[in-house]
Amino acid sequence: MEKYGKILLIVMPLFFILILFEKWYGWYIKKDKINTMDTVSSLSSSITMVTKNVLGLSFTILSYGWIEEKVAILHISTNWLTYIIAFISLDLAHYWIHRIDHKINFFWNSHIVHHSSEEFDLACAVRQPISSFVKIFSIFLLPAAILGISPIVIATVTPIQFFAQFWYHTRYINRMGFLEYILVTPSHHRVHHAFNEEYMDKNLSQVFIIWDKLFGTFQEERADVVPVYGITRPMRTWNPIKINFVHMWLLITDAWKTNNIKNKFEIWFKPTGWRPADVEAKNPVFKVNDVRQFEKYITKRSTPFYTWTWLQIILIFIMVAYLLGNIATIGVPNIFIYGGFIFIYIYALTDFMDGNKYAIVWEILKAIYGMAIIVFIGDWFGADKFYAPVSKLMMAYFILSVLVSGLLNKNYQNSLQSTAA
Repeated sequence: MEKYGKILLIVMPLFFILILFEKWYGWYIKKDKINTMDTVSSLSSSITMVTKNVLGLSFTILSYGWIEEKVAILHISTNWLTYIIAFISLDLAHYWIHRIDHKINFFWNSHIVHHSSEEFDLACAVRQPISSFVKIFSIFLLPAAILGISPIVIATVTPIQFFAQFWYHTRYINRMGFLEYILVTPSHHRVHHAFNEEYMDKNLSQVFIIWDKLFGTFQEERADVVPVYGITRPMRTWNPIKINFVHMWLLITDAWKTNNIKNKFEIWFKPTGWRPADVEAKNPVFKVNDVRQFEKYITKRSTPFYTWTWLQIILIFIMVAYLLGNIATIGVPNIFIYGGFIFIYIYALTDFMDGNKYAIVWEILKAIYGMAIIVFIGDWFGADKFYAPVSKLMMAYFILSVLVSGLLNKNYQNSLQSTAA
């Protein structure tokens, strides 16, 4: 966990800077409208994913190490060629994992978060799930295991392969010449994130586009079909924690409500989006049938509202950075207490962004939780030794946050009532 945290301490600020640069470029150069709430929602989703991973809140049923030990026929020495073979093997494995995520109801839940953004930008790239608590797809690394590639090599290549998927989440890079035949490019991935009928479930490759061309899932971006981004059952919320479990809750409730015993079991492994006919008839769920009629989830707020939201997301990035840089010092169980605070913080912030009437309840809960940490631990997880007033400043912030968030949300609710009247 500590090593992972150190890597993220380097990667997170870099990605954050690139995301902000793209936003500036779109606003200043391209004169595009900026969907601030979508960007903050994506950033908050990345924070929950990073926190969950650092806390180690997932386990693998069959680890690559175990598979490699059992099936290895060769044991090739570790050199630069080994890393290339491992990278290609990992990319092929992730193509099939990605394809399964798109095709089977149960597995779609852990991937739906990434597709829930109705924008396509670098912020969308970091919109990642927390709902994948069990990892079961190491079996797709069987080719690497047969060759006896060391688990250390796979562990080294995995984050590189993941981070290599960041750059192509943008609308501002067009066709890239001969690279279109080799790599996944922004053009390819725009197709993947669109839910136009012509583009649905296409271009599933992660780094090398060759897998889609080999296995029949490739679709070129068409000039006559403008990509519409999002999912057919829009989430209509900025809250990443809610988004992580909406689909799973639908599966659970559908399995419970259907009168067909067979459907109770097969719903989990049916194609993505499938619902029992009796439940669909009684409890229909809104679905976009015509992308031309699709309206994005937009929540218009005041300038102070946006300003406060950005200040909040910057502050939480600083708090997460402190966690990542001091995992060993904070220790167990305090890292889990810290993680719990981060999740409540994100829930409170994004509920506030949604304009929910009772968002202040979560804000108060966040403040109470934070103050309790300082009272019982004695300071903010050892931060006072770096700067003595930290705990006092944190206490003041918790009070200020409740007051400002409450006032801004009250003004928003009053504006809704005035509009309705």
